Amino acid sequence: MSHFTHIKTCFQNLFYLEKALDRLGIPSKQEKKITTPSKSYTVNLVIPQSNGYDIKFSSNGQEYELVADMSFWEQPYPIESFIDKISQQYAGEVIISESQKIGFQPIKYEQNNDGSNTLVLERWNNDN
Repeated sequence: MSHFTHIKTCFQNLFYLEKALDRLGIPSKQEKKITTPSKSYTVNLVIPQSNGYDIKFSSNGQEYELVADMSFWEQPYPIESFIDKISQQYAGEVIISESQKIGFQPIKYEQNNDGSNTLVLERWNNDN
């Protein structure tokens, strides 16, 4: 009998979540559920696992909750570390994209030995 665990996250933007997973090398795919005539439209993000018990990020209208059957967890690190790694990359993606909207460009993005990331942005002032 499966027991799915729903874990709240801070992931509100599907685009940034997909980019974070991609940067971590975690394959994912979108799962779209469309219901008519009330026009309910849901997009979930699925991380396939070889045992068939996929991990899902499911929108609850506010954020993407992680939904998984913990007894079939196949990832190389515990769930807490998994979410922490994704959160760190997600934050980097948000910072880069939102900074670009106001004229900053990323110069350096690297993972440090201690697990932290270094992100350097620059913006040239064209006002003389």
